Amino acid sequence: MSEQKYLHLNDGSRMPIVGYGTWMASEEEITFAVNEALKVGYRHIDTAPVYLNEKAIGNVLSKWISSGKVKRSDLFITTKLPPPGADRLDLVELTLRNSLADLQLDYVDLYLIHTPFTVVLQENGEFKRYEDGTIEVDPSTDHVAVWKEMEGLVAKGLAKSIGISNFKEQQIERIRQNCTIQPAVLQIEYHIYLQQPHLIEYCKSANIAVTAYSPLGSKGVSGLNKMAGVERELPDLLDVPVVKEIAQKYNKSEAQVLLRWIVQKGIAVIPKSTNAKRMRENKDIFDFKLDVDEVEQLNSLDANVRVVNFSFFRGVEKHPEFPF
Repeated sequence: MSEQKYLHLNDGSRMPIVGYGTWMASEEEITFAVNEALKVGYRHIDTAPVYLNEKAIGNVLSKWISSGKVKRSDLFITTKLPPPGADRLDLVELTLRNSLADLQLDYVDLYLIHTPFTVVLQENGEFKRYEDGTIEVDPSTDHVAVWKEMEGLVAKGLAKSIGISNFKEQQIERIRQNCTIQPAVLQIEYHIYLQQPHLIEYCKSANIAVTAYSPLGSKGVSGLNKMAGVERELPDLLDVPVVKEIAQKYNKSEAQVLLRWIVQKGIAVIPKSTNAKRMRENKDIFDFKLDVDEVEQLNSLDANVRVVNFSFFRGVEKHPEFPF
């Protein structure tokens, strides 16, 4: 079956449509998992400084590249900028240089602004909190000023492509109307229960590629919510009857059906697993195709249910640029 295994970005780059996500994995877990991911054939790895595992990922990448098992040019590495307030624009380049040092790379293939909202950082890099534990936001966020700094990283060869994550349409449009380099990618939560059709259509019309995070939901978010004192029932996307029926028909796992549905829409996926068998399955979605009726059945499940609403970062919802 002839398949679209890459998305062609608006700046001429290409991004593997199936990547490997690394959120909520310890250094020990991620060392094993990234090794396994590269063995299975993943070449698109997604990370961020706030995941606290870039050094471990860098150690694995360095071994693979230096041994000749993989060429740097074959890899597509994404990391992200926790956006600084308008008074600390120097952090845009500094943060990327720190990530590059940890990842042991000269450049990243894609650098994203991680969220449209900004929090106050302490000198040790931790979020500043009030006595009740809520996070102190920095309302001075200036997306256009931050984007200008992002463009400078491309000019310096530190990032091949730049984009945004968790931004809503109006915030993206503000950047697009005031930029030299158009955003190449928007990374958002996307799955059968959160389909955001208007935002997807906007990105299509603006020639911005979309990457789906938490494409299978994210059970780990429940743990984060509990730690923050937030009680939320989260759906199990792998336990939906129609998903199970389709999986049985094609002799595929429920996860493979959910990922296949997204990829058929021309949206990239970055599922995360530390289980070697599931990692192989998550990549093995190109030997079957959902028919029109099956796609429509899954489309009809949209319920606007967001798994990652940042409720575990209590206080950020007060930021004027909070997108949800």
